[in-house]
Amino acid sequence: MSHRVVIEYCTQCRWLPRAAWLAQELLTTFESELTELSLKPGTGGVFVVRVDDEVVWDRREQGFPEPTAVKRLVRDRVAPGRSLGHSDKGGDPAPEASS
Repeated sequence: MSHRVVIEYCTQCRWLPRAAWLAQELLTTFESELTELSLKPGTGGVFVVRVDDEVVWDRREQGFPEPTAVKRLVRDRVAPGRSLGHSDKGGDPAPEASS
């Protein structure tokens, strides 16, 4: 199945470098699962990550994400059950994760 990720970022806040860095992390991790990853310029302090039109991270509600947190959320939608190696260790576990 093909999956699309969109990272919408605020141009007024100059968050393009942060969005591009996160895009690189996701593309590197999910190179065979993603068919598209786009950066969408926005305004008003927006920084939102969507997978297949579903919001998985919104800065206004959750603050700026650590790449590992976003990777876990994206993984849960595009490759459930797949190990992320060191990204699965430490930090906040994905809500569905269990020992």
